[in-house]
Amino acid sequence: GVAVGLAWAPAGGDMLFVESTLMPGHGELKRTGSLGDVMRESVEAARSWLRSHADQFGLRPEVDFDQRDIHVHVPSGAVPKDGPSAGLAMVTSLASLMTGRPGIPKVAMTGEITLRGKVLPVGGIKEKVLAAKRAGIERVILPEQNRRDVEEIPNDLLAGLELGYVGTIDDALQHTLCDSPLPSSTVAA
Repeated sequence: GVAVGLAWAPAGGDMLFVESTLMPGHGELKRTGSLGDVMRESVEAARSWLRSHADQFGLRPEVDFDQRDIHVHVPSGAVPKDGPSAGLAMVTSLASLMTGRPGIPKVAMTGEITLRGKVLPVGGIKEKVLAAKRAGIERVILPEQNRRDVEEIPNDLLAGLELGYVGTIDDALQHTLCDSPLPSSTVAA
């Protein structure tokens, strides 16, 4: 239920952690972390996309969505956050939570999502990519339509950083989530 997003700030790029958790309930969605309207909408779009693709992930909407509440939190709650570029991190966090598949370590992402499953381009690519590199991220997932923005970044600044480009949420989840769920923990006899 954790994903690493990339954000643009007036001082440059920044890391944005998205955490999600499930609890018994009635299908409510709670969002915390000083999220603006656009980011709150990204959480809703991510949940709706995942629910509409429940069969693909082995989920049962009447149980997994209707009988559980979801809480999405973006830490550093005192810092206001808004904008559509966290959509990809939101859907990755929720997909990880609902499927039990952990996020791939040292991967960060940015991209706006649509209900049809498209990943749309976002701004601030240079700043976001450089922030990921400074933070020790090894792979950055970007919208396919932002490929031209990366051409403006000098190659020496990209050294040691792998970039992946995606056009759909399905493509993105192949690059952001592990292939299988975490094994159930067992109690030693």
